[in-house]
Amino acid sequence: MTAWRRLRDWTEVGVWPRLHAALLNELRRADLLDLDDCAVDGSHVRTLKRGITSVPHPSTGPDPAPSTT
Repeated sequence: MTAWRRLRDWTEVGVWPRLHAALLNELRRADLLDLDDCAVDGSHVRTLKRGITSVPHPSTGPDPAPSTT
């Protein structure tokens, strides 16, 4: 069995949320969980599908930016 298949299988059966909860419980029991030193990042990056494309993308703004050349 490959690592990717194990990752898929463990994800499907909910291993990661249970592991996360168990780790948090252990840290709380040992008084090692200090949320004052916690950082949360909610950013994400869109992935490119099928590589770079030469198809122009429509502007998301109301007006195109003026040319700088």
